[in-house]
Amino acid sequence: MSAEKRKALGKGLSALLNDSENVLPNKKNAPAQPAEVNKLGSVNDIKIEQVEVNPFQPRTEFEEQALAELSDSIKKQGLIQPITVRRVAAGKYQLISGERRLRASKLAGLTEVPAYIRTANDQQMLEMALIENIQRENLNAIEVALSFQRMIDECSLKQEELGDRVSKNRSTVTNYLRLLKLPPSIQASLRDGEITMGHAKALIGIEDAAQQLFFHNYIIQHDLSVRKTEEMVRDMQRNPVKKEGKQPEPLSYQVQKVQDELATKFSTQVKLKMNSQGKGTIEIPFLSEDDLNRILEMLDW
Repeated sequence: MSAEKRKALGKGLSALLNDSENVLPNKKNAPAQPAEVNKLGSVNDIKIEQVEVNPFQPRTEFEEQALAELSDSIKKQGLIQPITVRRVAAGKYQLISGERRLRASKLAGLTEVPAYIRTANDQQMLEMALIENIQRENLNAIEVALSFQRMIDECSLKQEELGDRVSKNRSTVTNYLRLLKLPPSIQASLRDGEITMGHAKALIGIEDAAQQLFFHNYIIQHDLSVRKTEEMVRDMQRNPVKKEGKQPEPLSYQVQKVQDELATKFSTQVKLKMNSQGKGTIEIPFLSEDDLNRILEMLDW
């Protein structure tokens, strides 16, 4: 990709859509095309049945209620913001951005939608779809992180280049990418709004995954603020648990799974020890008298 095109991508979708050199064909060398090619770069009404979904669309879930509300709005006002497509054949287009608007238009019963028609190769298609996805206001932190990771992996970008594309500094990009190193259950919790980005950043400072899960559950159980979580993590880091004597053998997959399930159930860092004869112990630590009472209630004590 040339430096000029990279510069255009860095400015976001608005620059891409107005990049006349990238949109309009070379009239001297271009073979004869159907009349509709001359519409490239402008807004045109096209039939919904002629539009196929973008295979590079990073977004896979659409909230049904929000989609229905947008559909009702489109029934009354029409589709105000055009979708963006690329022409792949005569009378056939591929969606670049605006899948939510396209779906809502179908629900509203529209047969045609306004669209920007442009040319784009697969690399540009992916970058534009990801950039448009990132620019959505209601995107959660995990969706942003996944989009960033896709741009790095599939567009062969470095973090500095990615920051230029999405108008973010490198530290912001790094903070999002580090979220993907958290255990899947914590990522899901952040995605679903049970914890905030601030909570997640504090948990990233803990190296041990089991301790991350323990603190994550404790945050939810006690409705901890970000500040309180940060203080608790700092206290843990200042006073780490000292490991003395010979370290136990690693747990088998099955025993580790049981330990993790117990930790999740009791919202504390349960330790399960088992010897080769199948004998062992279960340790359930607690942080306070109230925490002990909570555990005892769960055990019907």
